[in-house]
Amino acid sequence: MSTLPRPPSRRRRPWPYPLRRVCQALPLVVVIAITNFFWLRLAPGDLADVIAGEAGAATPEFMAELRRQFGTDQPLALQFVAYLKRLAHLDLGWSFRYNESVLRLISDRLPATALLLVSALVLALLIGCAAGTLAAVSRWRAVDIVVSVLATLGFATPLFWLGLMLMVLFSAHLHWLPSGGMTTLGVDAHGWAYVRDVASHMVMPVFCLAAYYLAIYARLMRASVLEIVGLDFVRTARAKGVSRFRTVVSHVVPNALLPIVTMTALQFGTLFSGSVAIETVFSWPGLGQLALDAVSSRDLNLLLGILFVSSLLVLAVNLIADLAYGWFDPRIEVQR
Repeated sequence: MSTLPRPPSRRRRPWPYPLRRVCQALPLVVVIAITNFFWLRLAPGDLADVIAGEAGAATPEFMAELRRQFGTDQPLALQFVAYLKRLAHLDLGWSFRYNESVLRLISDRLPATALLLVSALVLALLIGCAAGTLAAVSRWRAVDIVVSVLATLGFATPLFWLGLMLMVLFSAHLHWLPSGGMTTLGVDAHGWAYVRDVASHMVMPVFCLAAYYLAIYARLMRASVLEIVGLDFVRTARAKGVSRFRTVVSHVVPNALLPIVTMTALQFGTLFSGSVAIETVFSWPGLGQLALDAVSSRDLNLLLGILFVSSLLVLAVNLIADLAYGWFDPRIEVQR
């Protein structure tokens, strides 16, 4: 008895990789929100205690009324349910300290922090990768020794101390750069004058924040280039008559950048936390300084909003890093 051939089975096409990564990140966002809420509730005191301390004294009735207004007198379970409902409606709550929406406060401060972080990250990547590559191709020469010594110093120097020393040198003694802030107070600049004013205020905080990560990228790039140089495809390119400069630029550097991409994604959260010290030292009006004020005043709604937005930014940077792998190495895109 003959049987008819079975029709070929139709395999379901997988979702695009970015969409799959976003779906995988959604449960992580929920876990982060829950962890932040209960972790901050372990800290002693609340905004009512801070207000009473600033006033010098307060009656129990006044303290109870403050906690009723802030919603902290309710059971922890009810506070948690209210918090999840607000997040479901993209509402980060109300800052009773600033008497303003948390989302509005974060949106006002986020551009300043983003400008500082992106500038420092770009500076660290460009100079660090260039210095690491130059040190690797000049192994055991004067350039390699100088880059290694400077990288070690940058890795070991505390950021807040470096910021204070830069302020003393370039602001107090030389008077070349402003000591703090994002713009000059009392100056209503527009156009290119405003850009130059902001740029002059950015020089020290950006360099100070980038110094540590520049040292890490230089050391990592040096080790990665030295590893790639010894592989077979590099020796084959040199045997075919390709110049040393073109071999390094076209074959070695793109493959050596993969560890840099991984390290950048992993350290973005550390870079964000490092901006707190830099923004405090240089009075930079960003999220770091706002988070420090929220901690000192026990403004839990504001602090929860900052932590949640920061977590989303870190997840977004990790997604961008995963997509960048396919650009540097097409074989990774095929395997996905």
